[in-house]
Amino acid sequence: MKVIGHTLVWHSQTPRWVFQDSLGNQLTRDALLERMREHIHTVVGHYKGRVLGWDVVNEAVNEDGSLRKTKWLEIIGEDYIEKAFIFANEADPDAELYYNDYNNEEPAKLAGVILIIKNLQAKGIRIDGVGIQGHWHLDSPDMAIVDKSIGDYGALGIKVMITEMEINVLPTPTRFYGAEISNRGAYLDSLNPYVKGLPDSVETQLTDLYAELFRILLKHDDAVTRVTFWGVHDGYSWKNNWPIPGRTNYPLLFDRNYNPKPAWHAVIQEAEKIK
Repeated sequence: MKVIGHTLVWHSQTPRWVFQDSLGNQLTRDALLERMREHIHTVVGHYKGRVLGWDVVNEAVNEDGSLRKTKWLEIIGEDYIEKAFIFANEADPDAELYYNDYNNEEPAKLAGVILIIKNLQAKGIRIDGVGIQGHWHLDSPDMAIVDKSIGDYGALGIKVMITEMEINVLPTPTRFYGAEISNRGAYLDSLNPYVKGLPDSVETQLTDLYAELFRILLKHDDAVTRVTFWGVHDGYSWKNNWPIPGRTNYPLLFDRNYNPKPAWHAVIQEAEKIK
């Protein structure tokens, strides 16, 4: 079994003290760089030789393609991404190194992530792949956009992975599309219509969409090296409680009793076509 490390540098769930000295003052650039280096060397070094690859930097880009305003960016500057990849390579030269994000198949964000990758490559800093998280919906994104984005990333000579795949089947306001975990919505019965089970018509939509997605992924089998699902079965999916708590969602390939769903069979059928 291959193990992927997730994640080394992220804006979310990083405690404030990481960016402060013992008196609570904001760290200098050099002090935060040393703290980042120590963190990455400690974590990556501990698992050296046992982890296939690391999501080195996670979700650093806004929807418009600009860099997200974070403490990493504020204190260190734009080269904090470069430094993270340099430190990760020092800690384990044999582990693959990835950039990971959500909605980075969408054109504006795709362009921003490509700039990061090209900058690293131009400076001789190793990056082996990009992760498209794949927190998708029955009505989004357009599959043509997914297809094009994989081709565009692959053209850079790096691996492409779908790293957190699922398909939300519940009605969800578009402001919650993606995976910005700080976004939360209030529960409404109208947003939780399938408590007693998924209607056959929606099950068919889910099945057909998974089949279409895997046709695209298999078309790009020269670039796509991995698909990781964000959960094993529907009952364990975070989509039951995010972005709106207390709902009953059905986003994965196995139902709440670990039985394969029609979508699972559809994915297998697509894979068997290329044998």
